[in-house]
Amino acid sequence: MKTPTNTTTTMPPLRDETIEALQDLISINIDSCEGLRTASDTIDDASIAGTLRTLAAEREGFARDLQAHVRGNHTKPEEDGSVRGTLHRWWLSLRGTLQGGDAHAVLAEAERGEDAIKACYEKVLKDIPGSPLQKVLMTQYSRVKAGHDKVRDLRDSTK
Repeated sequence: MKTPTNTTTTMPPLRDETIEALQDLISINIDSCEGLRTASDTIDDASIAGTLRTLAAEREGFARDLQAHVRGNHTKPEEDGSVRGTLHRWWLSLRGTLQGGDAHAVLAEAERGEDAIKACYEKVLKDIPGSPLQKVLMTQYSRVKAGHDKVRDLRDSTK
């Protein structure tokens, strides 16, 4: 008789400082997702707006993945972004409105948000070396860097 295979994934046990760092990353991924969506709603160029929505969906996925790791360690994960992120989205929306959906102005603000998420990943990777989630975090960080560079290049192309 064949033994059934266990299909549940076991989350690696994480130290408290690692969970705290993941909570920061969850929050900033939520901020990034919502900021990119705000930018996509503000910008007039449909192609650029589509790219921003794609990046937003990716960040939403990163947040969900990190939330699962936190939940797997018997901790309630962050579910909201930060106050700072909310203020940045308000400013992004206002600037986009005042600039009439000007792609360059909106993308300049979106890149500021991209700078923030990139810096947060860099800090976490430096502060928690050897984490069981190092591979996950490095993969996400490489995608965040690529997204940052894409927003920067789009901004530069709209000068």
